[in-house]
Amino acid sequence: MSGFVEKPEPVQVPGLVHLHTGKVRDLYRDEDGNLVMVASDRMSAFDWVLPTEIPDKGRVLTQLSLWWFDQLADLVPNHVISTDLPAGAPADWAGRTMICRNLDMVPVECVARGYLTGSGLAEYEQTRTVCGLALPEGLVDGSELPAPIFTPAAKAEVGEHDENVSYEEVARTVGAETAAALRQLTLAVYSRARDIARDRGIILADTKFEFGHAADGTLVAADEVLTPDSSRFWPADQWQPGRTQFSYDKQYVRNWLNSPDSGWDPKGELPPPALPREVVEQTRGKYIEAYERLTGLNWAAHHGAPRRPASEPASESAPASDSAPAPTES
Repeated sequence: MSGFVEKPEPVQVPGLVHLHTGKVRDLYRDEDGNLVMVASDRMSAFDWVLPTEIPDKGRVLTQLSLWWFDQLADLVPNHVISTDLPAGAPADWAGRTMICRNLDMVPVECVARGYLTGSGLAEYEQTRTVCGLALPEGLVDGSELPAPIFTPAAKAEVGEHDENVSYEEVARTVGAETAAALRQLTLAVYSRARDIARDRGIILADTKFEFGHAADGTLVAADEVLTPDSSRFWPADQWQPGRTQFSYDKQYVRNWLNSPDSGWDPKGELPPPALPREVVEQTRGKYIEAYERLTGLNWAAHHGAPRRPASEPASESAPASDSAPAPTES
């Protein structure tokens, strides 16, 4: 089993129609027909949306995506119209909301890999291929690939896992011309982002994008881009092929859920338990550290005082950002 441990009720805002509750984002339509995307603080792992939120996570995802959209503007247009708070929206939506244009979404997760890990590694160990692409012998977990590769996936519903598919399958689904454009654009954007991250001491191992067609047929970047939820970021100075890499993502959550301390079996049928405060703090710290290292901006200075869990006294210090290996998960 998988999905939401407890699916939240959508916030009702005058003038907005609720369309969808995703793993992380809530989607609305405004009176002008634009989409309103609100990034929550929900956390997903092992195809479950957990009962515990990570404070500020949605704001980090939104602000980092906006920063990346600016870095990539000459390569690909994006769907953002405005970041103004809709009239009547709760104050908590500030910093986590994007008003976006409607797109005809391409039903493909566009994944670029520059390093071998996750589901790509699992396939390679069986067939020496990833999504049907032949790779050299001798690669291990964390190996840099000879060149970045396009490894698309079929987008899954909440509670299900994205499934890797071949380029040929993508071409059959969306047409040869669109498939070629998706591959070219995905690899171009990945290469630009990889170089920017590398200059900041971070390896962009892999990432996934979503694209949609505008009314004139132009491919437009949508949803989030190059965040710890959609990418694997590794500290360059700790990269060591042949083992699981240190990572800027939900590593503490996966580690704890996999540990005896959680008392939970990720392969079982029972829903996951609530996260302890230490795991919440460490995870929040890694998201903010990724934002600060990539953008060069101080999170608290640019987005107000750090938001704390309701149970945490205001006098306590900010979370630590120690690293720990994350188990492989695609």
